[in-house]
Amino acid sequence: MKDYQPATDLLKDRVILVTGAGDGIGRAVSRHLGMHGATVILLGRTIRKLEQSYDELEQVGAPKPAIYPMNLEGATPKDYADLAQVLETEFGRLDGLLHNAALFAGLTPIANFDIELWFRIQQVNLNAPFLLTQSLLGLLNCSADASVVFTTDSVNESGQAYWGAYAVAKGGIQTLMKLLASELETNTPIRVNSIDPGRVRTAMTLKVYPGREPEEWPTPETIISTYLYLLGPDSKGITGQTIRAQD
Repeated sequence: MKDYQPATDLLKDRVILVTGAGDGIGRAVSRHLGMHGATVILLGRTIRKLEQSYDELEQVGAPKPAIYPMNLEGATPKDYADLAQVLETEFGRLDGLLHNAALFAGLTPIANFDIELWFRIQQVNLNAPFLLTQSLLGLLNCSADASVVFTTDSVNESGQAYWGAYAVAKGGIQTLMKLLASELETNTPIRVNSIDPGRVRTAMTLKVYPGREPEEWPTPETIISTYLYLLGPDSKGITGQTIRAQD
């Protein structure tokens, strides 16, 4: 996928929502989505970071983006319904949904895992993507070609020790992705896939490997092509798949 060369206007006239858009991969992907013509809805918890992403999109001449602050950890079903209503009023449809936001609190054995923290991680990494997708299915159905992309991690496959609630949630995300892909494959314009970004230079990676130099890891910029491919028309017909961005 690194060799994929997207057209300059690949995402022209598309409306794409990105969660966790204020930092790391979400910020980099949002900027490139805008550079390729998409109107990007920046969703995240920290307004200051979302404003920085907004400014970057303006600087590269992207279509006017939108900011939607939301704390996924505390959001209620009504909050998601309100979001869907706002997007319907402002845009009338949704062409892409990237679930990028994540909560990771460090490596901990199951025997010592804090119960409250377990529920918080599940809320952000599994329950929130379910609630958000469910609330936006109507808008996605209004698109001629809609793409939902979840973010996974290979630790859910390996059952690697100490990854706890994060790995369990990512396993749930993979099942959710496959279920949705199967349910929506017939008679809808919606395709559903997952991206495993691998280890890149983000705050989460540095938290997992605090003794290593940041320069050891590739930057989010190096894996952008996979996101452009799955969120754009060139991947039409592909659904229920997991793509590793660094392969």
